[in-house]
Amino acid sequence: MADEALFLLLHNEMVAGLYRAAEQGEGENGRCTSKLESMGFRVGQGLIERFTKDTARFKDELDIMKFICKDFWTTVFKKQIDNLRTNHQGIYVLQDNKFRLLTQMSAGKQYLEHAPKYLAFTCGLIRGGLSNLGIKSIVTAEVSSMPACKFQVMIQKM
Repeated sequence: MADEALFLLLHNEMVAGLYRAAEQGEGENGRCTSKLESMGFRVGQGLIERFTKDTARFKDELDIMKFICKDFWTTVFKKQIDNLRTNHQGIYVLQDNKFRLLTQMSAGKQYLEHAPKYLAFTCGLIRGGLSNLGIKSIVTAEVSSMPACKFQVMIQKM
């Protein structure tokens, strides 16, 4: 439980620190989001490498997405993804109804505009994990009501 609290505090401080630096003229908001996504990408690559070292090969990309939703998500966020949907043409939607990185924020609409900066790291985490499993993707996040969010994964064919 202590490691979860440390992760939440570290994540919040990364976001706050990057955006504070941008407000002081050291960067712009777009670069902050990009930096957070890049950090998440590298962490996702490392975590997937560690988590899959003793697992059998995956049959297809649907198996990989199921692994991300169950095992990977459980290890990082202490729960499984609530819903996985696909159109079977390379687009997957991962829905988390109580996303841990947003639960610290109020459920009110006033914080909805700040939610995307708290999701950039996780978008990178997913993209980095998939990249290390041989899947090139674009990951975006959407929040319509706090703390629920959806991550859309678009697989890019190589």
